[in-house]
Amino acid sequence: MNCAKMNVCDPSGDRGYNPISDHALIGNLRTAALISIDGSVESYCVPNFDSPSIFARILDKDKGGHFSITPTVPFTTKQNYLPSSNVLQTKFLNEQGVVSVTDFLPRQKDSSSEKPLLFWMIRRVEVVRGAFPIRMECAPAFNYARDPHTLEFIPDDSQSKGRGTHEKALFKSRDLDLDLRYVVESTLENVDDPKVRLKKLDLTGQGHLGPSAVCDLVLEEGQRVTFVLRTPPTKATKPNAVPTQEKAEELGVSLEALAIGTSKLRALDDPILTKELLERLFLSTNTYWNSWIRRSTYQGSWKEAVHRSALALKLLIYEPTGAVIASPTFSLPEFIGGGRNWYYSASWIRDSSFTLYALIRLGFTEEANAYTEFIIQRLKDKNPDGSLQIMYTIHGGKDLEEIELNHFDGHKGSKPVRIGNGAADHLQLDIYGELMDCIYLGQKYGRPLSYDTWVQVRELVDYVVAQYNEPDLSIWSVRDRPLRSQVEIVTQCFREVRGKKRHFTYSKIMMWVAIDRGLRLADKRSLPCPNRLAWFQARDDIYEQVMHKSWDPVQQSFGQCYEETNVLDSAVLIMPLVFFIQPSDPRFVSTLKQILKTPQRGGLTSNNLVYRYDVTKSDDGVGGGEGTFCLCTLWCVEALARAGVYEPALLKRAMSMFEDFLLFSNHVGLCTEEISEAGEGLGNAVQGFTHVTLISAAYNLSRTMQAPASLLAAI
Repeated sequence: MNCAKMNVCDPSGDRGYNPISDHALIGNLRTAALISIDGSVESYCVPNFDSPSIFARILDKDKGGHFSITPTVPFTTKQNYLPSSNVLQTKFLNEQGVVSVTDFLPRQKDSSSEKPLLFWMIRRVEVVRGAFPIRMECAPAFNYARDPHTLEFIPDDSQSKGRGTHEKALFKSRDLDLDLRYVVESTLENVDDPKVRLKKLDLTGQGHLGPSAVCDLVLEEGQRVTFVLRTPPTKATKPNAVPTQEKAEELGVSLEALAIGTSKLRALDDPILTKELLERLFLSTNTYWNSWIRRSTYQGSWKEAVHRSALALKLLIYEPTGAVIASPTFSLPEFIGGGRNWYYSASWIRDSSFTLYALIRLGFTEEANAYTEFIIQRLKDKNPDGSLQIMYTIHGGKDLEEIELNHFDGHKGSKPVRIGNGAADHLQLDIYGELMDCIYLGQKYGRPLSYDTWVQVRELVDYVVAQYNEPDLSIWSVRDRPLRSQVEIVTQCFREVRGKKRHFTYSKIMMWVAIDRGLRLADKRSLPCPNRLAWFQARDDIYEQVMHKSWDPVQQSFGQCYEETNVLDSAVLIMPLVFFIQPSDPRFVSTLKQILKTPQRGGLTSNNLVYRYDVTKSDDGVGGGEGTFCLCTLWCVEALARAGVYEPALLKRAMSMFEDFLLFSNHVGLCTEEISEAGEGLGNAVQGFTHVTLISAAYNLSRTMQAPASLLAAI
């Protein structure tokens, strides 16, 4: 399928890769699905974020697996979320008609509801003007397209007999079954229900390991088809149970419908499939998102962008444990054709802590309390040396073995495709600062710490005090991998040693934060602190070290590490954001202005967007280029805003940079990890870190614009 510049898509050609930014996200706080602007489910793992994918077309256009609902004639396309919601609507338009596809993963209005969460993907197709030919293809590729499967069409016993005899598609693989059902209806008088017939589609020539289901439709105004993809229930129901009115109301069906076709009650997660039930699920899901975002306390500027970011972050929370993932996608390239393709469907302490910081700022304390409980359990299972892993599975596990899926082509040929993450056991000492800052804010605005938890936290600070003079791999380190050939081994000998530990400035700053927040907690809550004096001494020593060992007097800026102060790293922009240094300090302002220079002039800023570091000067051993880093751009915006209290020109630059950045969010307000020189979204999407820093930048920039300088100086 070819899409021209004016958003006119011609489905007659071969469908290539849609740009990373041309996607939106839906979810249910267990997993999430990435849906392209032309109506294809491009990434979807079942049943959880870290489960194997069944659709991964964005990583392999031929055999990755997809669930597409797309016109068979040329069309233009529009995509948007319903207001204050994560329910997605995609419209296809041409002169003959308009068709709307509404996508969502069901949610109850209240998470405490006794009704089970239905693990369904619901795709509602409706023509709102004229007529439109539509093709539906459901082509699952189980276990990252590694497992074969079978397909059969069988009677759908979840349908009411009064709606006619329907068949459903049943896909069976070694470890997972899926069924595809549908409900037809008309929304206008004197309009017949549409006719639907599922057929088998053979895509094995493209590398699929089993058959697919296809359906060609010509829908007219007022006709609606709703497709439901689910994992079939496996638990048998109690035999000879008598249907009751109470149970029927609980399932949202009539008493008669409940009893149709069976002498026993259906399982709660297998209700009779009716148009009324589907409408209730749609309304319940939309109400859930509306009700959640209404709890936001944010009243500043750019409210729409902030709330869209909050809704995106909420989609990254795994509700059963409170864990927060970095991104629901995996192995999308930071540079097209390059090897910087990482797996982010795990819970990073760093990313999670920043995520909760942003949500707390908006008044969402329940999420902070849930994550605090998750991390407290990790504190009880520290490594033998007292350390934590930098990331955990969403279930709290430590095993994140990295595997390369060499059968996948990768997005636009970007290989390798990876699952798992070999960096899980890296020594990144900065994580303790992010975590302690999160715990500090969490107890300040949420649930206070218990004594037992304080003891665990205290031990964490003691660990930092014992380690602060040690080198580490810091925030940008990538996972290690074995060298595969003699040529690569020789080449690597002439490059910087991969994974080389250094005294990174960012790590020192965040260790200072860890100790500082521990001291604040002890002071504000009057908690016992036997090693208080050692904490004070370590905190002050770190500060002095950074001022003397990270400062480059020639370049007049803080460097990436003690060993190479001449190498700029935008991670040092964090300094005033965590109150390590005053934003008006001449040393920081000089560093900020150096970063704002273009790369050609020794800086890190291009087109008002900021790189992490110069990959030609700070070789991380991965090779290849990368785009500007959204996180760093937004850190720069916030640093400029804070410094702008004292130097108005910097505040003006902050506003310019932030407004420019918002132009690079996609058509539904979502952000990727990086942005290419041509303005293309790169890296995993949706990227939590980006939305976190967008919220923080907007919050602080808006506050700076609205409050008098005298007040801000005291904050």
